[in-house]
Amino acid sequence: MYTLGINAALHDCSACLVGDGAVIAAAEEERFTRIKHSKRPLPFTVWQLPFHAIDYCLAQAGIALREVAHVAYSYDPRIELGRHAHDASIALPLEPSAHASAWLSPWQPLALSYVVNAPRQLASGAPHHLQRRFEGARADGPYQWHFVEHHLAHEASAFLAAPFDECAVLVMDGRGERACTSYGIYRNGKYRRIRQVDLPDSLGLLYEDITAHLGFLRSCDEYKVMALAAYGKPRFVARLRELVTYRDHGYYEVAPADWHQVLGAPRTPGAPLEALHFDIARSLQVVLEETVADMAAWLHRESGASRLAMAGGVAFNCVMNAKLRERGPFSDIWVQPAAGDAGTALGAALWIDAQQQARAQPRWQMEHVFLGPAFPDDEIEQLLLHSGLPYRRPSDIVQESAALLARNKIVGWFQGRMEFGPRALGARSILASPLDPSMQERLNHIKEREDFRPVAPMVLEEAAGDWFVGAGASPFMLFVYDVRPDKAERIPAVRHVDGSARVQTIRRSQHSTCYDLLQAFAGLTGVPVLVNTSFNTRGEPIVCTPRDALESFCSSSLDALAIGSFLLEKNTLTTGQGGR
Repeated sequence: MYTLGINAALHDCSACLVGDGAVIAAAEEERFTRIKHSKRPLPFTVWQLPFHAIDYCLAQAGIALREVAHVAYSYDPRIELGRHAHDASIALPLEPSAHASAWLSPWQPLALSYVVNAPRQLASGAPHHLQRRFEGARADGPYQWHFVEHHLAHEASAFLAAPFDECAVLVMDGRGERACTSYGIYRNGKYRRIRQVDLPDSLGLLYEDITAHLGFLRSCDEYKVMALAAYGKPRFVARLRELVTYRDHGYYEVAPADWHQVLGAPRTPGAPLEALHFDIARSLQVVLEETVADMAAWLHRESGASRLAMAGGVAFNCVMNAKLRERGPFSDIWVQPAAGDAGTALGAALWIDAQQQARAQPRWQMEHVFLGPAFPDDEIEQLLLHSGLPYRRPSDIVQESAALLARNKIVGWFQGRMEFGPRALGARSILASPLDPSMQERLNHIKEREDFRPVAPMVLEEAAGDWFVGAGASPFMLFVYDVRPDKAERIPAVRHVDGSARVQTIRRSQHSTCYDLLQAFAGLTGVPVLVNTSFNTRGEPIVCTPRDALESFCSSSLDALAIGSFLLEKNTLTTGQGGR
């Protein structure tokens, strides 16, 4: 049985295909359309579905749309429209929110109208793109359509993918239909929501507001504010505590604020960053961490669970995640690597699949994120031949790439299936040596990023604890660890100003080629660590296809490109040397 999950109501459109309890494929639409976050700035079209991502997922399974049994859409407009049938197991509200007018933007009623009619539109082939893309599908469609509440999709993406048989669940984001935070417990194969916090009280929207106040893009650049916080002092904490109040029993309140009055004049986008901006970011980070610590402590007591699974955009805050891990009360924390809205396609598909059938086989667990497209060597070589660029097919692409990295070259790395989620984790990455103190500056220049932005380390899992304090398995780059003091001078490029690093660990079973590269680099340098940042430049999504990779390589100052079994180097491009 196949279940297709779709996220398309707001941003970060995506699709996921589940077959008999296992995820077959998942991808974000932005990787195919090359439009960051899938949709252009508001007002965007509400008719957009992730056609390319759906097409890829079906092609990966070798099926047509008519062979899909269920379609799960990760948003339920009937909640706001007041027509949702009550389901005690997830405790959904019955009436439209009293706060709806506070957050519904001008395009939202159109979006709600669209998704209410989505089953008919999808089945009839309107928009016409679906009918054209899935030629041969019956017009009425054999599949059953399901609306899945947004936070339930987030929750399911956590507890149905985590390596836990039992866990508490915490989801925090900007907003769903109503919920901004939800708590639950997964036990004995069943999920129960314990509590939710509704609009307008939203930690995600609070972080968005101050992100915008600091001159960055709302709903896009929160991670920049998290990085900026390491440079500041918490001098605005008292003011923010007056606005963000934890009320016990999992509830908190976020009071409306005039940020100009509270924090001073907003920063003009692109203007120089000053101590004031660093201090605002640090204060916001401290208040977020304090509030979430109180929430987690309550959830731990209420659920009786020792482990925690998290999702929602706020869960991308790896500094907050690390504080929760270090201070407890949970003994183990797992964060969905596609914690943002893209991951709701995966959660919706897993949830509906689980509801539709009881299966004897073990539950699927998300051990890696390599769920996107891969491209065979013959297809890559056809593109290289067409481009006319000189390239080589070395006998060992891993060893040659490691040698380049050891010589301080920066390498575009395109290997295997693309990652699902916002992090490049070794399939579509830019890799570099961590030994050179200037490497962060070089990479930020290549990617046209702000100077304060850190770069992250990739490390062999078995060696992680030798280089980073307390580091164990951390395959998704969602926790920070301090660089060991005795190793700080060896890997200066990955050490942030506060001494921390956002660590990704690699084991062979997750990505064997990447693992072998780390081992080869360690053999040459004695350091089992590489700098890993996403293979893209400013304003562009992470590369998806060989053509994307080649265009990014040629238009940037990358030194080399290791793409499949082939290697391109800039010195051969300029001198005309190299062969096939």
